[in-house]
Amino acid sequence: MIMNKTHQALNDDMEQLARDARALMAATADVAGEKVGEARNRLAAALERGKEIYGRVREQAVEGAKVADEAVREHPYQAIAIGVGVGALLGFLVARQCGCKSN
Repeated sequence: MIMNKTHQALNDDMEQLARDARALMAATADVAGEKVGEARNRLAAALERGKEIYGRVREQAVEGAKVADEAVREHPYQAIAIGVGVGALLGFLVARQCGCKSN
């Protein structure tokens, strides 16, 4: 569920960035000048590269989640043990970092 919210927030941010870039390109469409034209071309190319990179990263994240899900389903007790161990280690490190002492 948290991954879904994070993924949705990232997706929303990327879509907003793309909308803003397209709006900037549309707003400068009638502006003449070599430098403005070059900047528009670079922006369009960067926007296209960004969409491609986002697509690849998204595919890799989905594949990674599928692999992790399969591993947990195949080895549930080991997954629980690893989760408990990681939680204990993080708890120890946080307690040590903040100088907290248990009674």
